[in-house]
Amino acid sequence: MLVRRYTNPRATRGLDFFNEFFNNFDRNESREDVFDFTPAVNTREGKEAYHVDIDLPGISKEDVDISVDKNVLTISGKRETRDEVKEEDYYRIESHYGSFSRSFTLPEKVDVENIRAASDNGVLEIIIPKLQVEVETTKKIEIQ
Repeated sequence: MLVRRYTNPRATRGLDFFNEFFNNFDRNESREDVFDFTPAVNTREGKEAYHVDIDLPGISKEDVDISVDKNVLTISGKRETRDEVKEEDYYRIESHYGSFSRSFTLPEKVDVENIRAASDNGVLEIIIPKLQVEVETTKKIEIQ
């Protein structure tokens, strides 16, 4: 049985915050779960290709994997950041690690063999060419 000795609301609120803060360490979450993130994605359709733009600031191209399997495009990778501050009276390091994965079902008439990707200023652009299939709109039908 928990007995509170303080009746001061400010003290109770402080103890509740203190207990909540330390109870968060008891959760069964791994560090990866805490720092996973979902990058923002923009998609657009052009005349000859589909475009997928993914915001990946601070992530090098070596840390990103792009694959197509059974008409599903998957972009996955990891993020590792380290902020270090050295001042005269203190020293601080903050490190963040995490992984991400985004998947998209591709339209049926795309040229999977010629998909290409480029990265510029933290934005990854994936270009998915459309298949250039000419459909005849006129046809002569013979009478039998």
